[in-house]
Amino acid sequence: MVGSPEDRIEKQDRIARVRRGAGGGPLVLTSHEAVSWYLEGVRTHVSLAGPPVLAVRAEDGGDVIFVADNEADRLIAEEMLPDDVDRVVRVPWWIPPAVAAAETAGVPEAEIAAELRAARARMLPAERSRYGSLGHETARALTDVLDLVGPEQGEREVAAAVAGALAVRGIDPLVVLVAGAERGAFRHPLPTDGVLGERAMVVVCGRRDGLIANATRWVGESVDDERLLGVERAFLDASVPGARLDEAFAAGTAAYARFGFDADEWQRHHQGGPTGYAGRDPRATASTTDLLVEEQAFAWNPTAQGVKVEDTMVRTESGWEVLTVDERWPSVDYEGLRRPATKPYGS
Repeated sequence: MVGSPEDRIEKQDRIARVRRGAGGGPLVLTSHEAVSWYLEGVRTHVSLAGPPVLAVRAEDGGDVIFVADNEADRLIAEEMLPDDVDRVVRVPWWIPPAVAAAETAGVPEAEIAAELRAARARMLPAERSRYGSLGHETARALTDVLDLVGPEQGEREVAAAVAGALAVRGIDPLVVLVAGAERGAFRHPLPTDGVLGERAMVVVCGRRDGLIANATRWVGESVDDERLLGVERAFLDASVPGARLDEAFAAGTAAYARFGFDADEWQRHHQGGPTGYAGRDPRATASTTDLLVEEQAFAWNPTAQGVKVEDTMVRTESGWEVLTVDERWPSVDYEGLRRPATKPYGS
């Protein structure tokens, strides 16, 4: 098992509480984030763009896993399912496991999405350890690749190198974005055949053991982006245990004007939010009222024209711990927190 028996017991207790709140019946888990979280980091995919190849039915008699028959032997042999699973049901490949798991009465995941987010919000010791390792290795992969690039490098060439550096570390490259100087206006820049030019942005979301690390790095010419660090700090300062997510969102978005940006800048791109087993869990908006807790992971990503800052962090009892950190990357101190700076080419 990837995780720990102690974490597993706590997660079962959390799901039992969710079930009681929903009437006490069976609960069917069908999303990548819910299944991988509950089964301690099991890989749930074959295609990164496809649905999970297994589903979980949590009920009074124990946990039942429904898995596509053509994936079952590999999953049992290699994915280290928790040994307390009551039984594994092999499903013909033409029937989605989620459908098979829901054939008898049970509460579908979509009906209690907010309760499930709350159940997985506070990270447990073993997954915190896994997340720390993932964050550090993701940051090191970015440094290893971006140490070697120059303005003549193509966006797709850089994207391929970053994806390879993640994959060799066992990290699935869910998102790899590259924007050269000519494409700085785009907030989600899928790589093209353009070159990096004088200043470029690279963004990654990498998944391992079900957890997702999110980070943005800049190379080339430096710009004054301390104002954006002020906006980020406003999001962070408002993301305290006991606050609501919409309150943290409001505090961060209001800071754009305070730091000299257009007051509506936040409307031009999403601002991030909690993270973990989903890239954003959930993406913060004015209507996301999730209660924030200690030991919760976040990836706020304030952005404006030509500037963006993003790292994966955990809110601990003593403050913020940045997970996507590599001591080799240049950084600046902003209000007591080390933040990534632009890395000059060839440095």
